[in-house]
Amino acid sequence: MDADTIQDFLAGSIFAVVGASTDRSKFGNKCLRCYVQDGRDVYPVHPRETEIEGLTAYPDLASLPEVPHGITIVTPPAVTERVVEDAAAAGVRAVWMQPGAESPEAVARAEALGLSVIAGGPCLLVVLGFREG
Repeated sequence: MDADTIQDFLAGSIFAVVGASTDRSKFGNKCLRCYVQDGRDVYPVHPRETEIEGLTAYPDLASLPEVPHGITIVTPPAVTERVVEDAAAAGVRAVWMQPGAESPEAVARAEALGLSVIAGGPCLLVVLGFREG
């Protein structure tokens, strides 16, 4: 994974976390808080929640009020494969599959759909310097 791909991803202005969680100990919640901590506009995406960390949550990418530049995916690999399809359909151009969310199939499909892909590399929390608190 090269630094330019990560830099291009982070150059966007709107993001979404697919797999955001209300549980502050879960990775999906930490990724969401990481974006907020870094002063970025971010949407939580979760099929059953309506609010996470004070932000309106959306059931899927198609429901978002605007198309995010990039999405952070924190879901099981089988779900990630579906999220990649949804992302392409929604007009998202970049995906960051967090460690544990990626699968060879999801990466290959995202690349085939023309998405910029970050996978098998660093996690968002490390790159943005997340601080618990």
